[in-house]
Amino acid sequence: MMADLFDIDKEAAVSELAGRIKAYQDAYYNGEGVISDAEFDALWDELKARDPQHPLLQRVGADSGTFPKRAHVMPMGSQEKAANPEQFLAWAKNHQYDEYLVEYKLDGASLELQYAHGALVCAVTRGDGTVGDDVTANARKMRGVQAALFDENGKNVDFTGGIRGEVIMTHAVHRQHYADKANCRNAANGLMKRKDGVGCEHLVLMTYDALATEGESPFADEEEKIRWLARMGFATSELKICPTAQDVIDYRAEVMETRGQLDYDIDGLVIKERAINREDALRARPDRQIAFKFSLEEAVSTLRAVEWSESGATYTPVAIFDEVQLNGTTVQRASLANPDTIRKLGVRIGSRVVVVKRGEIIPKIESVLPEEAGQVTEEIPVPATCAVCGTALVDDGTRLFCPNASCDKRVLHQLLKWVSVIDIRDLGETLVTALFKNGRVRAISDLYTLTADELKPYFLNEENADKKDSLGAQKVCDSIQARRNVPLAAFVAGFDIEGIGETMVQKLVDAGLNTLELLLTAPVEQIAAVYGFADITARILVAGLQEHAAEMRALASGSIHVQEGGATGALAGKTFCFTGELRTMKRADAEAMVRKAGGTCKSSVTKDLSYLVTNDTTSGSGKNKKAAALGIPIIDEEAFLRLANA
Repeated sequence: MMADLFDIDKEAAVSELAGRIKAYQDAYYNGEGVISDAEFDALWDELKARDPQHPLLQRVGADSGTFPKRAHVMPMGSQEKAANPEQFLAWAKNHQYDEYLVEYKLDGASLELQYAHGALVCAVTRGDGTVGDDVTANARKMRGVQAALFDENGKNVDFTGGIRGEVIMTHAVHRQHYADKANCRNAANGLMKRKDGVGCEHLVLMTYDALATEGESPFADEEEKIRWLARMGFATSELKICPTAQDVIDYRAEVMETRGQLDYDIDGLVIKERAINREDALRARPDRQIAFKFSLEEAVSTLRAVEWSESGATYTPVAIFDEVQLNGTTVQRASLANPDTIRKLGVRIGSRVVVVKRGEIIPKIESVLPEEAGQVTEEIPVPATCAVCGTALVDDGTRLFCPNASCDKRVLHQLLKWVSVIDIRDLGETLVTALFKNGRVRAISDLYTLTADELKPYFLNEENADKKDSLGAQKVCDSIQARRNVPLAAFVAGFDIEGIGETMVQKLVDAGLNTLELLLTAPVEQIAAVYGFADITARILVAGLQEHAAEMRALASGSIHVQEGGATGALAGKTFCFTGELRTMKRADAEAMVRKAGGTCKSSVTKDLSYLVTNDTTSGSGKNKKAAALGIPIIDEEAFLRLANA
């Protein structure tokens, strides 16, 4: 039933997605773009993930019918692209060059100039990559377009072939004349295709490629090509030669930091080899070069301080840096995860750092730029003792924590975690904290010995102090007693072992460790072999189980009935994540329905998620995008209820 549900929708979803992309693509090539590059790239990547062979992925675009058509001298297809360092390194692994030639990726409108024996014949827009609009009259008005080619001695250069560039509008011109347009690229694209050519004098052509179709090529490699274009009087962007792939990544970070100082827009870098590969250049999608794009989800800043967030036993470093804009929001803080991350990154106070925020992920420091001459940095101070109990903290690399099992902070955090995981809804944080400070509740088992009479003072005030009963106190007691039957995964997760949630424990249960005793006696190697675990996580879990073994066994033989064995029910073995507002129920009730039917719930989208549930399945939210990229079915509330009630 479940497979049928998604097979039916898959073709329609792909068709709808392709239709949106085509509409946005046509708008971009025929006038003004409707959405940002980042939003378009997200849609493109989603289609690629859903249907890698879709014909639209091979299509470039099509110009309007208002100009004569003309074929290109060189194909003007789309490039392979990398959106982050990981994707670039994956490409570079298969393209190991002695050196990488790096140019700015200009954010404008593509144009090809065609020359015959040094004289400009026509100018052609990108079009569908093979044929474009002949806008020669408009191009002749642009700055940077040479009507004829001459050498430094004023002699005509006998060049026949094509020269490719990008038509741009400078920020200064945009501010002065076209502030009503969304951005420089849209304004340039619109002016370039005006029938009357008005405004084309405000445009500039910057060149980066050339191909001779007759005679001997005037340049031997890519670097010489750029030098030759400059000698011919064309404007060119900066060329950087990087010895290694890592140098390319470092240079990208530097350009991200300084591109705001340019008077024109760039949206990434183009990476090539030195040798000119004519066969590759004639492909619709060249393989030997790649566009390494900037992301709106990345920025460069300077680290000013590190705070250590205390949660239970663990101290987590949080970076404080100069404000940057990520995904339309102002960001000044990012997780540094643990001490090993600090050491691996080599980050220090005063370091220039690359901050990322992809999808819905919490901002984090991804990399550190090399120190510059005169830059002042200092080591990040690390806490040595617990702020509550004074015990020396343990730094095992993956975490910094207080090892004192009796530390008040650790015990209270565990109590609150238990109440949350087991879902004792009427037992609030304020009441738990008060009971803990009064010494009445110091362990999980103490919760199950509370009486309404003991709780009554916490609900009565001066006006009703003489009452014999309290509805609030009785409600809390009833809620506690109602949560005596606990699934094994929730039982273990409730003990607040670092990094171990209900979903993680359920993986162990599904792998055969489906009794409390099996979990308590499982060696590190057995747990590490389960999908989703690794040696470090397995060691943390085993240490936590050993620490709490006595209390776990005592609870399981007294106050709590642990529901052991594999999950059963319509949703057994399935994981769900809910996002957005549900119409017929609260999210907590939907999650309870999942657990009752044998499934588990997640708060975020990961590759092992079974379904993302949202009533806005076409939303461009981070969770929707991530689920689509991972091939995870996105269903609405109605479909979820059909699954749960199957």
